[in-house]
Amino acid sequence: MKTFTVGDRTVGEGQPAFIVAEVSCNHQQNYAQAEAIVRAAARAGADAVKLQTYTPDTMTLDSKKKWFRVDGDTNPDNWKGKTFYDLYKEAYTPWDWHPKLQKIAHELGLEFFSSPFDKTAVEFLTGLKVPVFKIAAYESTDIPLLREVAKTGKPVIVSVGFATLDEVAQAVKTLRDAGAKDIAVLHCTTSYADKERREGTHLRTMEDLRKQFDVVVGFSDNMGGVKAPALAAAMGASIIEKHLVVKHNPAVLDDRFSLDPEEFTEMVRLIREQETMMGKVTYGPRTKDEEQNRRYRRSLFVSADIKKGEKFTADNVRSVRPADGLETKHIDEVLGKTATKDIEMGTPLAWDLVDKKS
Repeated sequence: MKTFTVGDRTVGEGQPAFIVAEVSCNHQQNYAQAEAIVRAAARAGADAVKLQTYTPDTMTLDSKKKWFRVDGDTNPDNWKGKTFYDLYKEAYTPWDWHPKLQKIAHELGLEFFSSPFDKTAVEFLTGLKVPVFKIAAYESTDIPLLREVAKTGKPVIVSVGFATLDEVAQAVKTLRDAGAKDIAVLHCTTSYADKERREGTHLRTMEDLRKQFDVVVGFSDNMGGVKAPALAAAMGASIIEKHLVVKHNPAVLDDRFSLDPEEFTEMVRLIREQETMMGKVTYGPRTKDEEQNRRYRRSLFVSADIKKGEKFTADNVRSVRPADGLETKHIDEVLGKTATKDIEMGTPLAWDLVDKKS
């Protein structure tokens, strides 16, 4: 089964879902708020916390030309009217916060990593010795960035968003050709809706990604609610990524598709509960109750009084409940043989009652 390690955790098939709390811009450039998100992630049961490592200048150009303006009917009101540069200036995580938040995350038992958006961010995060790199969905087609990340030799988690199958294939090939050995591909919703959408989520895509590319698969959810990630985990997502806020606030840029600590805790609970129920491949009695209930199976009993030397027949041996006699698979070995002694009706048949030489 496909697995790789992220710090102290094994991630992949047959392992508990690796649950990642995405900080994104939900800190509102307030360090105390960023730290509170990390601590909330630990309390909620996350396995890791993830940042985004960029500056406005590494993300876009400081231009007011039409191409650099945020538009589209689906964008929230607090995005509209801004240029890309304005938006990222408001959203980015100061780089000097990274080592401080990393230290807190490690103290809380969380893995810590980030999404780089250019070569300088890759170099910076390499210096922090992050255990894995995450490629954001919109950067899954950024070939130079994929090569830079792959060259580190670290595991790579890549969200593919609305990438076409050819684009996903290109991303995976680029990573592998540049040296990445451990790759996870996350099916990713990029609708940024405030609640789950029944249509447009298409979680079955995860299984196709696994078959097509022989990679660890997961789900990066950019919608509100907890149902989709919980279902994804039940369907085999090895990694679940979800945005986290300290508390809901419309002023937070990513608030509408983030979870608050109570919601995140509920998501983790649902995932872990389902994992326990799904268990592992196993046959035979699985619980003490099932072991005790084995006796309600059928077995061979003497159904009429039998004298010593009398033959066992369909008239004096029957398959009935409970399971205290010989297993019913032995019926052909018993019929036609003779009894070694007198046997009363209702006696469970045993081999010492059967003359095997007869």
